[in-house]
Amino acid sequence: MEQRLSFITLAVADVARSRAFYVDGLRWRPIFEADDVLMLPVADRLILSLWSITGFTAEIGEAPAPGIAPITLAHNVATEADVDGVLAEAERLGAFVAPAVRRDWGGYSGYFADPDGFRWEVALNPGETGEFVLPPRRRSED
Repeated sequence: MEQRLSFITLAVADVARSRAFYVDGLRWRPIFEADDVLMLPVADRLILSLWSITGFTAEIGEAPAPGIAPITLAHNVATEADVDGVLAEAERLGAFVAPAVRRDWGGYSGYFADPDGFRWEVALNPGETGEFVLPPRRRSED
């Protein structure tokens, strides 16, 4: 198997509510929409799929475990101001926000929760890892 990821699928309670947050609020553009799923391209050949719990359960064969998965999704940016700006935008949309702080690992990051409680880290990650995850156009703007 190749070392790559094609989809990240999250089971959500209300696809319309997720659409309001991601598409109407954050202004992300879907690549596919149906009543029970919303697919958002988030990187080259990577899609974030927000699927109704009912549709998710039918496809997988069992319901997801209750509660919030112990994972974070991360969105890296080029500056501390960008971190603060994304967190402010999420807060304006009604998201829970944990403000950004300087981290022991040398970066600057904070968190917000989407409507289903999935946690997003917004980070400035220094060094080679930070350079690797930023799109080329953002690397040259520093």
